Amino acid sequence: MTLVRNLFLILSVLSVVALVTLGLQWPAVHWAWLGVGPLLLLGAHDLWQKKHTILRIYPVIGHFRYMFESVRKEIQQYFVENDLDGMPISREFRSLVYQRAKKADDTRSFGTLFNVYQDGYEWLNHSVAPVACDPEGLRVRFGGRACRQPYSASPLNISAMSYGALSRNAILALNRGARVGGFAHNTGEGGLSCWHLEPGGDLIWQIGTGYFGCRDKSGRFDAAMFADKAATPAVKMIEIKLSQGAKPGHGGVLPAAKVTREIAEIRHVPAGEDVISPPGHSAFDSPRGLLAFVAQLRELSGGKPVGFKLCIGDRREFLSICKAMHETGIVPDFITVDGGEGGTGAAPVELTNSVGMPLRDALNFVHNALRGVGVRDELRIVAAGKAFSAFHMLRLNALGADTVNSARGMMLALGCIQSRSCNTDKCPTGITTQNPARYRQLDVTDKGVRVANYHHSMMVTLAELLGTLGLQGLAGVQARHVNRRVDQGQVMSYEQLYPGIEPGCLLNDDAVPQPWWPDWQQASAASWR
Repeated sequence: MTLVRNLFLILSVLSVVALVTLGLQWPAVHWAWLGVGPLLLLGAHDLWQKKHTILRIYPVIGHFRYMFESVRKEIQQYFVENDLDGMPISREFRSLVYQRAKKADDTRSFGTLFNVYQDGYEWLNHSVAPVACDPEGLRVRFGGRACRQPYSASPLNISAMSYGALSRNAILALNRGARVGGFAHNTGEGGLSCWHLEPGGDLIWQIGTGYFGCRDKSGRFDAAMFADKAATPAVKMIEIKLSQGAKPGHGGVLPAAKVTREIAEIRHVPAGEDVISPPGHSAFDSPRGLLAFVAQLRELSGGKPVGFKLCIGDRREFLSICKAMHETGIVPDFITVDGGEGGTGAAPVELTNSVGMPLRDALNFVHNALRGVGVRDELRIVAAGKAFSAFHMLRLNALGADTVNSARGMMLALGCIQSRSCNTDKCPTGITTQNPARYRQLDVTDKGVRVANYHHSMMVTLAELLGTLGLQGLAGVQARHVNRRVDQGQVMSYEQLYPGIEPGCLLNDDAVPQPWWPDWQQASAASWR
């Protein structure tokens, strides 16, 4: 039990005893029940209800949070409409996720809250001949020519978040939502746990530099252990993590306070000590080595789709991977592109704010690089980085993404209030803590339904947006469909802002576009440097 819950229960019992005792001596004291009684009943209700984790952890006083939230919408609308500073527009999307997770009305009256003439405003080019688009038909097939067990994925899936960074109840709820909604759940680099497997949702098993769950005593990759776990039917795809947007070039960090005995056993690390993943892989040290590792994991997993995740930094290094694909003939089944704006529970501020290419620039670059070496049609691109709405998804699709991963959106659907205490083990919603007094208050069934609700609403809205473009599927989305106001007198489409290159042009020295030539010339399939 948390301190607040303990105090409430103790004070409740003492209050009842005191009032009864005094009431026997002085009947007038019974009037005190009019003040104390309702609070006791409210607290009892808070402890037993399952919809609001905060109220279960902080009975009675937790209602103040919801009181402030109820007026935030009106305050937020005033600030946005009057172009005043200090009210981040991201709160609008946070509110949107909460409403969709709860199946509440998410429509708006009196038009857009955005200033449509402000620099940076974006919109879609709708069609005068809209069509009906079936959200159930929006599936994306993962698996290239070397894949023997292809996977049909949803356009929106749960991004990588490890057990350890998240609590067991949060993992259970996310995976339950994935099973109910028919989408995939990325395990994160923390290993494959029983909490990922229990609900029965589809999994993408992520293998990071620490090889958690498939490592030997010295921390190196263990092929036999990997093969055994990769054969698990719930594991649909394998993702090799090279880097993540929140801290590219920096290994994952799990503070000692979160490394319980169970988590230590899952990861094969000492309990009660900081777990810091190496910044780089030991299983390979070159672009060719990476692709050989992809082929090895594909074979060990029985032919399941295998890809890798990275945040783009030096363009030459990714072009080196593209050269290795061309030279070896080994093509991953997918590449996950993580934007530099991505979030995490723990990372140095400098890495979070100032390292890594932003998602839209990175996505356009990766899409074109793969086109340039003629392999774009052989693999899928997954985009990850602050996508909260169906418009955000469609915007990424226009730049080359086949599917989108969401971490923060799914956490908000679980009930995250962005208290930014993920690394302290004191999360007030039970999502990012290993303290049982906190995470046990997160109801798995209720929160799993909310995750599924959010995903369903996103798919329905995505289908509606596609229909307004005159499209019946994601394949027809193009960069020309999205516009951006560059300044007061100029509007440009994404096709103009993010120019493309011709398929196969990088394989012919005479056809390499000039802006690409220096990086392409220096790229080497044999070395990152």
